[in-house]
Amino acid sequence: MKDLKIHRQEYLKQFKDRAYRRNVLKQENDALEDQPTEECGIMGMYSYQDIDTFSLSQFGLFALQHRGQEACGIAVLKEGKIESYKDEGLVLDVFKSIATPQLYMGNAAIGHTRYTTAGDKKKYNFQPFFAKNEYDQIILSIAHNGNLTNGKKLRKELEKEGVVFRATSDSEVILRLIQKNLDLGLRGAIKTAMHRIEGAYSVVGMTRNKFFAFRDFNGIRPLVLGVIGEDAYVVASETCALDAMGAKYVRDIRPGELVFTTENEGLKSYMVKNDCVNRICAFEYIYFARPDTSLENINVHEVREKSGEKIWEQAPIEADIVIGVPDSGVPAAIGFSKASGIPFRPVLIKNRYIGRSFIVPTQEMRERIVNLKLNPIISEIKGKRVVILDDSIVRGTTSKRLVKILKDAGVKEIHFRSVSPPIIAPCFLGIDTPVKDDLISANMSKEELKNYLGVDSLEFLSMDNLKQILGNSDHCFGCFTEKYPIENTDQLEDYVDE
Repeated sequence: MKDLKIHRQEYLKQFKDRAYRRNVLKQENDALEDQPTEECGIMGMYSYQDIDTFSLSQFGLFALQHRGQEACGIAVLKEGKIESYKDEGLVLDVFKSIATPQLYMGNAAIGHTRYTTAGDKKKYNFQPFFAKNEYDQIILSIAHNGNLTNGKKLRKELEKEGVVFRATSDSEVILRLIQKNLDLGLRGAIKTAMHRIEGAYSVVGMTRNKFFAFRDFNGIRPLVLGVIGEDAYVVASETCALDAMGAKYVRDIRPGELVFTTENEGLKSYMVKNDCVNRICAFEYIYFARPDTSLENINVHEVREKSGEKIWEQAPIEADIVIGVPDSGVPAAIGFSKASGIPFRPVLIKNRYIGRSFIVPTQEMRERIVNLKLNPIISEIKGKRVVILDDSIVRGTTSKRLVKILKDAGVKEIHFRSVSPPIIAPCFLGIDTPVKDDLISANMSKEELKNYLGVDSLEFLSMDNLKQILGNSDHCFGCFTEKYPIENTDQLEDYVDE
């Protein structure tokens, strides 16, 4: 017990800045969200001809809006000059505020949708990031999705070497490492950076004459490649962005791979490190990615539907209807219904206009926020035995409130099914999860959690079934197992992510 207390003290100290920021808004967010929050979305494109990069970037980033709703930005390469624009807000609002869209039409562009998992929300942390030369001209720009687990250490080393930082994000560490080594050539600079940074990173970027993209040695965050016509290339976090831009999917960028343009040979590929194992985050399939996305040739919707089928096989139950918590719980509910024969009913109505934080003065009002987000069709569930499918249970606050809503609506029995295993550990690799003390499955047994929620039965998808659905055991399952595909996790510093 003493060792456990020491471990928790060290853990909380390690993440004190992040925990403090989260606790300031904890009451409001707890009432609104019971899932890990999004990461970021990135896209980039290059054509040997001038194209409407402004509109295409807007389409691509709009398709990635689910990955970040706080801010977004675009950088465009036009006639050897890089122009950048970024601001707080949703994609359509930010792009609408650009007074001269013709400035953002060139032959290359990169873009970013942002969700802050740590650090502050100041504009200097908005992406894409850029580096300037002595003539105040942008010479390099990048956009990053992921987390560097050694970002703070590298930042201190670079500052001692005289490198000046403008923001607090670990993404800027990647930028400065590449900038610092540009005398090695672009490929050499990126290779040097990739061998120094650790953690999860998918990156798109450009100089004044080249476009590039690369992915970490474990491929934890997704990155896909597509083409428009014969000579325009697109890279994005998800295939849904390719679809929105009218691009044809080619393949996923491989772990440890760098792709870059050359003057005469189109897009070239270079493996910075060979024999990498693909350990893409399992939660991309469970919750983050859009259902119309395919990652590593696996369709997200199919994974979620199969999860519902598997959890029925794992824990069958007699009931009258199956419902899913919108949005990611709905495909699982459909799968559960198909496997069980119990009819699916879309009776939870989601308000799609509610903001992420909703500040109200009292606990009573905070609890009512869930009713603003989800409300049931009472006539469909009153007096019924209900199975409810959700993608996960994080803190348990929203799940508990949802159960109360259903009970108040007259539901006879409630059987709760989570189509992910219990979340027992935080993510260090690009997802915003609470510290371990706030993860309810890390602190309660399944029976204790069942009683806390007030449900008649509770079941989580097993790790074996999740691995079977995904097809292998190589994914990152860190939030379920506390084992991460990176070294030295026992010495992870408090980090900053974009």
